[in-house]
Amino acid sequence: MSRHDRIALLERPSGDLPLATQAGLLGLNRTHLYYVPVPASPEELLLKRQIDELFTARPFYGVRNLTAQLRKDGCLVNHKAVARHMREMGLAAICPGPNLSKRTHAHAVYPYLLRNLTAQRPDHIWGIDITYIRLRHGWMYLVAVLDWYSRYIVSWALDQTLQAGFVLEAVEAALAVATPTICNSDQGSHFTSPHYTTLLSSAGVKISS
Repeated sequence: MSRHDRIALLERPSGDLPLATQAGLLGLNRTHLYYVPVPASPEELLLKRQIDELFTARPFYGVRNLTAQLRKDGCLVNHKAVARHMREMGLAAICPGPNLSKRTHAHAVYPYLLRNLTAQRPDHIWGIDITYIRLRHGWMYLVAVLDWYSRYIVSWALDQTLQAGFVLEAVEAALAVATPTICNSDQGSHFTSPHYTTLLSSAGVKISS
């Protein structure tokens, strides 16, 4: 049963069982169930739009270059704020430098399995990644699972936060359709977490990162 289906089984307001008990029985993280997204301030939205526009034009810019350009454009911001927003937006410069999508050090490291390997058939190799989508009054995060042979999007999910739940939901939906030989991702914390790796390993999928 997918995470979406399990959430649909919750009784709100709670019936005979407290919400925490229902979440435990359904294997859901109750912290995420209580979360109510807080709308971003107009100032934060404006800053993120500026960062997004600059990064789109200059994807090789890192935190310090973006901060310097923003200041030249009259925006009073420090590099720590820019780094935080870039991390929330999933942006990282396409050049050698600090990785803004770092794994949690307690998580396992998996080898890169795709060197000199080409997808030979459907469901041979899948790739998964998260991207940031700018909206008129905010933003969303999109995670997509792509079949590298057919370029078919096997599954996808949207969320307003970068919590791991929507990634697991997309993977569960994809595995309900087919099972790849290899699933490749970066080494971000979403893709090295025990919940994610256990989900793939239990399905017999080799993890590449």
